[in-house]
Amino acid sequence: MAEADFQTDDAPLATSKRSGAVDEATGALLEPKGDSLVARAVTINRPVAELYAYWRDFRNLASFMDNVVDVSPIDERRSHWTVKAPGGRTVEWTAVITEERENELIAWASEDGADVPNSGRIDFRDAGARGTVVTATVLYDPPGGAIGKLIAKMFQREPAIQARRDLRRFKQLMETGEIATSSRTRQQFEEEKA
Repeated sequence: MAEADFQTDDAPLATSKRSGAVDEATGALLEPKGDSLVARAVTINRPVAELYAYWRDFRNLASFMDNVVDVSPIDERRSHWTVKAPGGRTVEWTAVITEERENELIAWASEDGADVPNSGRIDFRDAGARGTVVTATVLYDPPGGAIGKLIAKMFQREPAIQARRDLRRFKQLMETGEIATSSRTRQQFEEEKA
């Protein structure tokens, strides 16, 4: 496969089987923080500028990111995140934008002292008549190391699972104006599990 074919592929670079692709994806993060790499992509039938603008207002993220409780902007480059973690607790950190190109990408890294050190980037690429390819690449340190990662996976709070679901919800919200839900509410589901 030619190099040009890799550039037009919608799959995130971190998922490529090409030798060195994961290192290349990690190297694209200006301040790599974390040791677990997650990358997911989705094609959304909306213009790049619309998707970028919605994502760039970080207060909107809790509308489709299931585990995000709140994102509060501190200033133009910093925001405070509160996120659900396994066991009914929350984790918090302050993130700073490390690189931004309007309608193209937003990259960030958590500041020192984060409950979950992390960094990543969201890329927006025009896909012509298909809309926009949105790619999320996240590098993180799970709280509690490998055991914490296993517990997060069991509780469906592991970033690889969440990234796929969150991007799917983002697609639904941007294309239809709503997010499809099951007939049971989250509270009903939690009570049933107990």
